[in-house]
Amino acid sequence: MNIKSIHHVAIIASDYKKSKQFYTEVLGLEILRENYRSERDSYKLDLKLGTSEIELFSFPYPTKRPTQPEAAGLRHLCFYVDDFDEAIQSLNEKGVETEPVRVDEYTGGRFTFFKDPDNLPLELHE
Repeated sequence: MNIKSIHHVAIIASDYKKSKQFYTEVLGLEILRENYRSERDSYKLDLKLGTSEIELFSFPYPTKRPTQPEAAGLRHLCFYVDDFDEAIQSLNEKGVETEPVRVDEYTGGRFTFFKDPDNLPLELHE
């Protein structure tokens, strides 16, 4: 087996319009495809993230995440940015609260956390 990269990350949104606005307008991700699947009463939005994608889904009555961020399963999604300080400033200017910046004790890189509309923990890393 020769795994080369992550193809996509799938996220289920409780409020599709709100999450679509967040990922496209706040984070600036490009829409690749958007489809409504009537048989599932569900939207599927494919967003470009470098060489990978985020699949944003809507489903009627999705269950809530049990706890955060220490629930079993995906802990958080981390984005690499070229200009860390500018990215934080941009998020803050768009009304997204970021945690205080921390330094990774192993790599020395700076990082911070913020949340999407469903409180999914997201991270920025320089």
